[in-house]
Amino acid sequence: MSNVGNAELLQKIREEAKNTAGYKRITALFDEGTFNEIDGLAKSQDGLAEVVAGFGLVDDCPVYAFAQNSDVAGGAMSKAQAAKIKKVYDLAVKTGAPVVGIYDSIGGRLKEGADMLAAYGEILKNSSALSGVVPQISLVLGPCIGTSAMIAANADILVMSKKAELTINTSGAGASAEEAVAAGVCSILKDTEEEAVAAVRDLLTVLPSNNLSGVPVVEFEGASVGDVPAGTAAADVIGLVSDPDAFIELGAAFGSAAKVGISTISGAVVGMAAYTGVLDADACSKAARFVRFCDAFSIPVVSFVDASEFASLREAVKLSNAYAEATCAKVTVVTGSAYGPVYIALSGRGANADCTIAWVDAVVSPIAPAAAALFLHNGDLKGSDDPNGDRAKLIEEYKATEATPIAAAAQGYIEDVIASEETRSKIIANLAMLSAKRVSNLPKKHSNIQL
Repeated sequence: MSNVGNAELLQKIREEAKNTAGYKRITALFDEGTFNEIDGLAKSQDGLAEVVAGFGLVDDCPVYAFAQNSDVAGGAMSKAQAAKIKKVYDLAVKTGAPVVGIYDSIGGRLKEGADMLAAYGEILKNSSALSGVVPQISLVLGPCIGTSAMIAANADILVMSKKAELTINTSGAGASAEEAVAAGVCSILKDTEEEAVAAVRDLLTVLPSNNLSGVPVVEFEGASVGDVPAGTAAADVIGLVSDPDAFIELGAAFGSAAKVGISTISGAVVGMAAYTGVLDADACSKAARFVRFCDAFSIPVVSFVDASEFASLREAVKLSNAYAEATCAKVTVVTGSAYGPVYIALSGRGANADCTIAWVDAVVSPIAPAAAALFLHNGDLKGSDDPNGDRAKLIEEYKATEATPIAAAAQGYIEDVIASEETRSKIIANLAMLSAKRVSNLPKKHSNIQL
């Protein structure tokens, strides 16, 4: 064939590819005109490979991505598709750039048999090996069933549109986006495909490129939403100390006793976690994974604690381990109650916190004040004409005299006691001092965390 014929054929192939769903989605992710395709002419059986792969810029930051192309054999997994995705992972390792996977596939090319199974296994292995090295984000915009769902869920953050489907069940049962949110697998759910792509772009602008790069500092306007009034719920403090509209919540509808997400304070990227009431298994599991994610990329963690107890021993140990092992900068603010195991795991030396601050009206106690007061002063109730009323007075007296943050600070368990209005400025000051923190753990392969 002549060079002219080759040029015409190449032009025809590229024009056809640009009109497919996969190509349109991947180019929508990147800054306009920055997408560069990888292996765009790779073949799978009688047509092009079922995935579009390449690199580009997101807010001027390099990113690798692949998008399963539902317009080519339904985006079915094949040996050729796996080879393209593997190349994306390999290049991400070499260059230290984040990876975004866009999922929309009817399943696998069953005629490829063992080759198809090997393809799935190769991708899952590479995704696991890359975990903690560069951020990985999955964007599910269509069906993502069976092993593909495992690969997508293996990413650090998973974003879905409402029409998307995600389940390990090959029959498709339990695949709705709402069910993925309720199970704690989906981090962010958006109504439309466009909103889901925008959410991924927002995440990429605040996440470090890799585990060796510094935490991003972004431009912001205004000091904060406002001062933090006394009595503000721990979950609401996040929005008041963050830069305006900066907080990106993850897993909002799962484990609601813990609120977690990425934000900025004075332009510096931080991980935010707020704990309220009784911390159940879902809240602990969500928070533990979030803290480990932040630690993997040296993102500082700021925690706000107003919680009384854990509901699950296994998950309490999981969360405690995540905090204790994390070497990123950690600042904890006790905004309300911090009793016994909760204080130890999230606020005190057991959490390996760099700085623990408490609001002046917080309550810090080795056990619940009601139990502590009765244990220490039960004899005072003997012969009481009003035992219920006197018991309540004993509890309040214990809170006011022995469970105060001032008493804890006097013993060196809290670094500072502040008015709620000082919260943002104190966090900024501590994070600035901790920006050069360098800590090495004992040499080991990994900890044996409760899972």
